[in-house]
Amino acid sequence: MIDAPRLLTIALVVAASLGTAMATEEASYTVAAEDGDFEIRDYAPQVLAEIVVDGSLEDAGNTAFRRLFRYISGANAATNRLAATPSPSQTTPSVKIAMTAPVTQQATGTQWAVGFTMPGTFTLETLPTPNDPSITLREVPARRMAAVRYTGTWSEAGYARHRSALEAWLLKQHLLATGDPVWARYDPPFMPWFWRRNEVLIPIPGENVP
Repeated sequence: MIDAPRLLTIALVVAASLGTAMATEEASYTVAAEDGDFEIRDYAPQVLAEIVVDGSLEDAGNTAFRRLFRYISGANAATNRLAATPSPSQTTPSVKIAMTAPVTQQATGTQWAVGFTMPGTFTLETLPTPNDPSITLREVPARRMAAVRYTGTWSEAGYARHRSALEAWLLKQHLLATGDPVWARYDPPFMPWFWRRNEVLIPIPGENVP
């Protein structure tokens, strides 16, 4: 049996996990169609802070997360990005950016592009410049995505299994992918694995929907 102090600790961790997850801003989308575990979603435009790294799916995600987290924690310079040569009056030391969801990961050749979705209050012009030159900021236009949601650990096996299921579902729906699959993770590392929200997203035709 679990003793009372340990049970209380577990309860507090779970409560903190749920509170953090509920308070986190998520990428904006509407559901266009639903079929069991599968959805077709129309995503609003968004901005990503992104970095490309080497390694396995799991290792690359961990490496990139640490560097991106430093960026949103203040490893940046808040400048007027519209100015060709910012002056000292246009620069502040740094800006802290709220953590949002999901963290995305997508294959790019033999590497992985890992991205943090930026809060909706920022634009590409108002985001601070990363101190890490390997982090880029880019706009993602409105797009339509097929999605499957699942819970579990952040494993390559889980990602591959659900990616295959989503690809099989798209084949049955006579829908063609217009890009590579995206792995999306919504919860902090301390969230118990059996409550973690994970998704595989695949872009499909219809990205210019209202």
